[in-house]
Amino acid sequence: MEIENTRPKRVDFIFNKEGIDPLKVVEKTIQRNPDDIILDMIDSGLKGRGGAGFPTGLKWKFTKNEDSPVKYVICNADEGEPGTFKDREILDQVPEKVFSGLSICGYTVGAREGFIYLRGEYNFLLKSLNEKLKRFNDGLKKMGLDFTIQMRSGSGAYICGEESALFESMEGYRGEPRNKPPYPTVAGYLGKPTAINNVETLVYACMICQFGPEKFREIGTRDSRGSKVFSVSGDTPKAGIHELELGMTVQQFVEEFGDGDTKAVQVGGASGGCVPRKNFKDTIIGYEGIPTGGSMMLFNSSRSMYNVLHDYLEFFTEESCGQCTPCRVGCQQLLKGIEAVKRGERPPAYLEDLKKLAATMKLSAKCGLGQSVANPFVSIVNNFREEIIY
Repeated sequence: MEIENTRPKRVDFIFNKEGIDPLKVVEKTIQRNPDDIILDMIDSGLKGRGGAGFPTGLKWKFTKNEDSPVKYVICNADEGEPGTFKDREILDQVPEKVFSGLSICGYTVGAREGFIYLRGEYNFLLKSLNEKLKRFNDGLKKMGLDFTIQMRSGSGAYICGEESALFESMEGYRGEPRNKPPYPTVAGYLGKPTAINNVETLVYACMICQFGPEKFREIGTRDSRGSKVFSVSGDTPKAGIHELELGMTVQQFVEEFGDGDTKAVQVGGASGGCVPRKNFKDTIIGYEGIPTGGSMMLFNSSRSMYNVLHDYLEFFTEESCGQCTPCRVGCQQLLKGIEAVKRGERPPAYLEDLKKLAATMKLSAKCGLGQSVANPFVSIVNNFREEIIY
């Protein structure tokens, strides 16, 4: 697919407050059949905005179809990915849209309780969120919807952003991933069918119910419908939150947000992939290229990519829950390995052995933490090998 060499298209779905009453969106939507709402979600092409990209409509459909008198819906607001801060801004500026999306999800799947699992470091938002949530819950009660939302404070661990570790944390246990299957739509929180969505995903669900799936589908690409909120940081004059249409190339992104000397873009945070300058024009930001949960970190020529990789590996080593050997041992060995190569204690060829270890982790680690370490490791070693060796 050819991408025209134009600037990224800016969109204003998320933070636009004009003419939108999130409670009224709920009131209007619950007059409809749940199956029709699910069809709209599927037709819109909305995929999870947390990074994995699972179709939202299918997740709601699977949860709805489970034969259980008790179901739950959860908003995953444990935004712990390095370089990502867009969910914090959404919850600070337009929390009612999140409440609305979660309420619509609850009605659609047949749940009576919803929860927002808030990152522990975002507890400064709790007072304001609880005040707004009380008013919103009162509004739901007045319209006759048997559904309430509660806040839950996170445990301050990166691993708790993984959905099953999040359930363990909510249940009062140490945050560790569960074996899958069963998946959350079958057995999630407290062993009950659970639809868990990212903050941004739920806002888009609210917007789709307000404007219809067609408006969402008309932007983006065939494989990457709609827009995305990006957390832009690093060597850029335009750091901050930007909502852009999906499907742009990294080159287009760099022309808009770079400082004129961008040599690499880390797409998707520490667990994402590092795109070098030579690949900017050919790499699409979207599900047909390189997907992202939102973090976009730009690095210019003043940066050592060895130091960048070293920081990432230190982070993963610290945040690994230690439950499975590939992640627990693998993160440590990758970190020690690049240090040994940098000091000259190991030959440059040792990097190939470390890449094999990273590939093994990707295939055998229990959850996304250990599996995703290979993304930054392999991409940085392949493209910036000389900065690790010398």
